[in-house]
Amino acid sequence: MARLTCDFFSESLMQGVSVTVLLPQATEEQIGLIDQPLDGPTPVLYLLHGLSDDHTAWTRYTAIERYAAARGLAVVMPAVARSFYRDEAQGHRYWTYVSEELPRVVGQFFRLSQAREDTFVAGLSMGGYGALKHALTHPDRYAAAASLSGVADVRALDDDLPRPELMRRVFGGSIEPDDDLFDLLARHDAADLPRLWIGCGTEEDVLLAQSQRLVTSLEERGADVTADFRPGVHEWGLWDAQIQDVLAWLPLRGSRGGS
Repeated sequence: MARLTCDFFSESLMQGVSVTVLLPQATEEQIGLIDQPLDGPTPVLYLLHGLSDDHTAWTRYTAIERYAAARGLAVVMPAVARSFYRDEAQGHRYWTYVSEELPRVVGQFFRLSQAREDTFVAGLSMGGYGALKHALTHPDRYAAAASLSGVADVRALDDDLPRPELMRRVFGGSIEPDDDLFDLLARHDAADLPRLWIGCGTEEDVLLAQSQRLVTSLEERGADVTADFRPGVHEWGLWDAQIQDVLAWLPLRGSRGGS
């Protein structure tokens, strides 16, 4: 597995940015790492960080590099500060950057599949919200999406996670329909949605009820959703365990995964 820090200029943000990228490498002599033989275009997972993290968090606090190597999966991890993956009301155009510019740049720089069936998105906490927003806004681009302890109801943030200054800067003080996952869900037929995985710890996580409500709404609409509510709190020990299950669940081609 190759791990790269890719530094480039973002036209959307009008500044330099850094992205961590993991790329599968077929090896014969490396000790201690089980890699997946490469067969055809490389599938890619866009893996999103939480509110207090950046593009290095997943590689620092989990073994995502080893897990991805065993699946023959490339992983792209951008940094979006505390933007909730949105074009901020008073700030930068992070939604445009991640949803439009980043996939285009990744396609230019790396030999990764651009097909929907090979493209996935996942994230934790704020990144779980970002992953689901991408999947529900552009269901034609992703085969699967996963939220780990994610924000599922941004309208409830003032009650569940009171941060008035953040809400004003990012959302401008009010939630638009395009930012509401429940509103986005109502716009699509269940058959058009990607596979969805929603998990959360059951021990004092204020975001648990949000995730449960979203799962209920998805089930009522007949969406293909997997729920994983297990003992755990809002921390990396839980997410390191859950991301392994998410990778096993991804509908990867051939023997790479999918369950």
